[in-house]
Amino acid sequence: MRRATARRFFLLVLAVSAAAPADAGAAAVLTLGHVSGQLAAVVETAVDPQQRTRRSRRRARRVAPPLPALRHTTPMSADALASDMRTMLGARVRGGEWGVLVVSLTRGDTLYAVNADQHFTPASTMKLFTAALAFDQLGPSHQFSTDVLRDGALDANGVVQGNLVIRGDGDPALSNRFLRGTPDAPMDLLARFIAGTGVKRVQGDLIADATAFEAQTVPDGWLPRYLQSGYAARVSALSLNENIVWVAVFPGKGQAPARVVLEPNSSTLPVTSAVRTVAGSRGGRITVRRRSDTGMIEARGWIGSRSIPRRYSLVVEDPATFTAGALRSALATQGILVDGTVRAAAAPAGSVKIASLPSPPVDRLAAVMNRESINHYAELLYRNAVRGRLRERQGTAQGGAELLRAFMVDKVGAAPDAVHAADGSGLSTLDRATPRALLQLLSYAHRAPWASAFHASLPVAGESELLRNRMRYTPAHGNLHAKTGTTNTVISLAGYTTALDGEVIAFAFLYNGADRWNARETIDAMGATLASFVREEGPAPAK
Repeated sequence: MRRATARRFFLLVLAVSAAAPADAGAAAVLTLGHVSGQLAAVVETAVDPQQRTRRSRRRARRVAPPLPALRHTTPMSADALASDMRTMLGARVRGGEWGVLVVSLTRGDTLYAVNADQHFTPASTMKLFTAALAFDQLGPSHQFSTDVLRDGALDANGVVQGNLVIRGDGDPALSNRFLRGTPDAPMDLLARFIAGTGVKRVQGDLIADATAFEAQTVPDGWLPRYLQSGYAARVSALSLNENIVWVAVFPGKGQAPARVVLEPNSSTLPVTSAVRTVAGSRGGRITVRRRSDTGMIEARGWIGSRSIPRRYSLVVEDPATFTAGALRSALATQGILVDGTVRAAAAPAGSVKIASLPSPPVDRLAAVMNRESINHYAELLYRNAVRGRLRERQGTAQGGAELLRAFMVDKVGAAPDAVHAADGSGLSTLDRATPRALLQLLSYAHRAPWASAFHASLPVAGESELLRNRMRYTPAHGNLHAKTGTTNTVISLAGYTTALDGEVIAFAFLYNGADRWNARETIDAMGATLASFVREEGPAPAK
């Protein structure tokens, strides 16, 4: 009987597995669930009830009860704090390595340390170094400028007898994030400025000048699987919309073909559409891809006539010409025609600036970078720091690494090998930093002339951005402000909190390993514990 039942079960499972398509994991699970329910009645007729009970008990013993939530504590001395944190580190996380350093900035003493001088992958806590470097080299109020120049005279009829140049200055915010309107808003505004100078036609080409940065658009250590995701957008001194283009699909009227447009629109990205409209439907099934051989963006499938517009994002491979193509499209809406083509090159010597679009100041850019952990902002600020206020050097990742090393050694007081930076965002698998280097940076930034801007750039526990849902309704809520870091194998948090008695504490929590969910819970419990800490004798005055 048992052999026949097992055979029936095996055949049913094979049938379900064969019927399920490769991409229908959820449907296959649901179907198997129904099959198992039907088989249970068959199996029950062949199994003794007492045997079934014994198996249930053994199964119950094998399933561990859920662990209680890891709670923060309220230590009343430095020894109690160290003991509680030691207990938390060993309570939940399975495997991996921890690097922890906690220092009182009020007293100057170390409250807890684990592997403080060991190198760890920092993930996005690397952006703390980039923010400090940008503030130190550029200043919180510095602005970048995307300029338009003409290489030729402007005659009385409004014709530029030469080329028009759009020159990038490494502005990461050339998007509608700071400008109200559609993704076309930045180039539309710049086109209006150009029209205001009397330009009506350009006899030459539209040149995209991105030479302020090196030509390498993908930093070392970015894995190939990252490169079609928005968090790994290409790096260029001339960038638009964070180097992401949206393919927007609008249903046609009746059964007319769908309308497919780019947001922002750019003349350098060709689009072809084979999307049809299905009358009366709210649904849709659309595939968008970019051909590797021609660069053509193809949209195929169908959209219901009652569907809302559907949008699909693609990473822009050539940001400079994409931006220049968007300017050409915007110029056309102003009635300004460009006779030539769009091409990438340096602005010819002697070109005359006719319009410009300034960026928000560096402190606002750093706030977006740290609060939302946007890699695009980090990479551009990192290279801009190399160029400095006078814009004399070319922005390169290698130059950023050298500048950061000098900054950390000469100003922060870190060891020469404490930080290895392959990029400015922390996305590179080659980045390394010690917990001590992070603490030394936090300590320096706390007393730097730009300290207020640095503190304000960080998300706040329980309230803003990436910490909005963490440490809520604990003493860290509205108090702890820190930079997060997250990948598949990294959970990190570094920043500041104020203890119950007013003592300012800086901390760095770095975990490298696979058990990142439990590691994050541990970090949150430790953060709330630091905010609950109070010394019975009270804090000593700062030295």
